[in-house]
Amino acid sequence: MSAFVVGGQSVAQDDAGKYLYVWVGDRAGEGNDFVTVIDADPESANYGRIVTSEATDQRSVNAHHTEYEMPASGMLFANDHDANRTIILDLTNPLEPRQAAAFMNLGGYSMPHSFVRLPNGNILATFQHAEHQAGMNMPVMSGGIVEINDKGEMVRAVSNADPAFAEEGLLPYGLAILPEIDRVLVTNSPMGDDWLMTSNTYQVFQLSNLALLGTYRLDPGPRLNGHMSPEEPRVGPDGTVYVHTLSCGVQRVTGLDRPVPQAQLVHQYPGNWCGVPTIMGRYMVQAVPDIHAFIVLDISEGATPVEVSRLEMGDDFHPHWTAWDPQTRRLVVTPGRAGQRMYLLKLNETTGALTIDETFRGEDGEIGFSFGSRNWPHGWTGEGAPHGAVFSR
Repeated sequence: MSAFVVGGQSVAQDDAGKYLYVWVGDRAGEGNDFVTVIDADPESANYGRIVTSEATDQRSVNAHHTEYEMPASGMLFANDHDANRTIILDLTNPLEPRQAAAFMNLGGYSMPHSFVRLPNGNILATFQHAEHQAGMNMPVMSGGIVEINDKGEMVRAVSNADPAFAEEGLLPYGLAILPEIDRVLVTNSPMGDDWLMTSNTYQVFQLSNLALLGTYRLDPGPRLNGHMSPEEPRVGPDGTVYVHTLSCGVQRVTGLDRPVPQAQLVHQYPGNWCGVPTIMGRYMVQAVPDIHAFIVLDISEGATPVEVSRLEMGDDFHPHWTAWDPQTRRLVVTPGRAGQRMYLLKLNETTGALTIDETFRGEDGEIGFSFGSRNWPHGWTGEGAPHGAVFSR
């Protein structure tokens, strides 16, 4: 539900799943990051076409993560990671998106990566670096997690440094919150090359006071690399946490409310550099770039997930981002390379089969949406580099 002003009156509108917000950079790095709004209403005559776009004041360096779901407040966090700057987008009126605020370092930490909403409506974010380490040209060994309100103000912050792992890089990457058991799981994985394929830890914090409860290693598995560079954690239907690794492992973490949790490698996809996963009910969808495909696992049996389908996207497609629309039951997927299109996928929730929504077409009439060079509504001309994408609610 969103609201906008017509004739001086605030008008409520049910926009669930009708719009798609995509965070986009200038592929050439000369223009500014922007948000584009795309018609995602299958009943609309303009389904798949641009509604509007709006530039921010951030010069494009690496437009990266947004939140994974549209927040109830309509204030979406979207970062340019390499610029160390996060923009807060006011999307309460989808026809008039605007930049509401921005921030860089908070609480002594820099380079935020992932954002998850807390029950109180604030953001909990991972910050990869501690300011004092980066400022002294020291090796960055740890970062922190920070609670932030919709104005971009810090509410509280805590370091993730652990003396028992003082010689390792503990650089916070992704996080999952479990309010029912007062826990936060944080993965450690660098955005840069430092420790890239040696990072193999996750940490557990108490949600209520952000106290660090422990740092633990993941399970290497039979190929001995299934634990390398853990990235995005997702809470499964049974309350356990599934962590995907850059080495395409799927780690299942149990016992998070116990003194010592346990991580088990329960699946490993082909190749490396797996992208952003999404869990929808009993299914988990994973972007697998090495085979240019999406793989669907049935995780209803927890420790023994079963692959139920693959959707091959073509020999050169490089899938990365995935985000689910629980209202209209669709998945948006964005590519990681130039010249490739964004698609909407449909999931058969009985069989787990994925298919491309062939009715979602851009202005050129082709399936999917192109970010190729064009005149964008906000007055800029060039090729966009999409990353985060979420549906309206």
